[in-house]
Amino acid sequence: MDARSDRNAIPLAVDLDGTLIATDLLWEGLFILLKKNPLYLFLVPLWLAGGLARVKQEIAKRIDIDPASLPYRAELLARLRAEHEEGRKIVLATGTPRKFAEAIAAHLGIFDRVLATDGPHNLTSGRKRASLAAAYGDAGFDYAGNSHHDLKVFDAARNVIVVAPDRSAQRWQAAHGAETMPAPKRTLKTYVKMLRVHQWLKNSLIAVPMVLSHEYFNFGMIWECLLAFVSFSAVASAIYIVNDFFDLALDRKHPTKRNRPFASGALSIPFGLGAIIALLAIGIAAGCLLPIEFLGVLGGYILVTTAYSLSFKRMLLVDVLTLAGLYTIRVLAGAAATGVDVSFWLLAFSIFFFLSLALVKRFVELRTTAIPAGERIAGRGYRTEDQEIVAQAGMASAFSSALVLALYMDSVSVRELYPHPWLVWPLAPIVLYLTMRVWILARRDEMHDDPVVFIISDWRSQIVVAIGAALLMVGGWGW
Repeated sequence: MDARSDRNAIPLAVDLDGTLIATDLLWEGLFILLKKNPLYLFLVPLWLAGGLARVKQEIAKRIDIDPASLPYRAELLARLRAEHEEGRKIVLATGTPRKFAEAIAAHLGIFDRVLATDGPHNLTSGRKRASLAAAYGDAGFDYAGNSHHDLKVFDAARNVIVVAPDRSAQRWQAAHGAETMPAPKRTLKTYVKMLRVHQWLKNSLIAVPMVLSHEYFNFGMIWECLLAFVSFSAVASAIYIVNDFFDLALDRKHPTKRNRPFASGALSIPFGLGAIIALLAIGIAAGCLLPIEFLGVLGGYILVTTAYSLSFKRMLLVDVLTLAGLYTIRVLAGAAATGVDVSFWLLAFSIFFFLSLALVKRFVELRTTAIPAGERIAGRGYRTEDQEIVAQAGMASAFSSALVLALYMDSVSVRELYPHPWLVWPLAPIVLYLTMRVWILARRDEMHDDPVVFIISDWRSQIVVAIGAALLMVGGWGW
């Protein structure tokens, strides 16, 4: 029998990173390791001096992966399952460390053999070709791959399936007329999700000091606020991407977060790293056009948000206090950009108001995440039995913010700033309406997991906020 005429007699070898899964385990492993202990970053250059294979092995020694949560290429995996059931020999041939490759093979249960990096040599490109040729002979195997690392293996295979190809693999496929399984097309929505553009709305807090100082028509201040908004939005998007990298495994277990571009594999980690550099450059460049105090606030924001991503978000109560502080930092950034002084009253109100909304976010997570009694939410410091105390603290913070606002209304500052102070008194009940409604909806399980975005997008909240803004403006006019 001629082996070439019998498809099942020819094994099908499959690459892992970028081919069978829409991600790269080297990058994922690195971020899992750094999340475990950021100080490992200083060891990576030493490992790299021993070659890429050593980096992979050192990372694999220290971490585990969850094969069930990885973003598999559905079309290719279905093809492999079908051919395995028909009796075809399927081989996993990958540069990934053997520990990870065997864990994936055990999970899928379709591979007859695993060839992986095991020792000082990285099993990619020429080494992978040599291993497959030694086992099955030139043109004695079919191969599925995706990148320029696979070109030498393509040349030695009988038939090739080019999966989600990079440019080099795409050119090879076009030149040889090989079978292809293209990746889903990236759309504008993919990049919008990566940037989390809807979160930029939070940066409108930068304009609060300008508005409260009644400088609505000061075009110089408006321009400064716009620059600060661009700076904070770019930096915030960069930090969101970093946060996504550290939370890949957790996001893939979440009902909605698993659809994020990096968790789903729609965008690669190297692409995200390039985006981070570009966004930070934009943010810092815009910040350089503003007073030096603004850059100081921006630097503090970067440090705190990075610490939040690496550690604070897993600490009980520290996480929500940090979130409340980050909202207040935006107000301070607006003050630094425009040169407007911020009062104690504004900062106190901001801390209590945004602490209440941060607690809503945790309350919703506790309500919607199925976890056994006594265990914590994955990646958080909270347990199911914390629901009531979180809700009580959130409502107390909401009323505290309204109380601070009410006391401010009766202060000398208001009488000096507002010719008609009685017009701004309704702001206290407006704040109570916004926060109490958010909490009621959260208890009804009708709340978006980000209450700030909910308030900005909810039409009832929009009307109430518009009324409050109108009262502030009219109350400040000297008619």
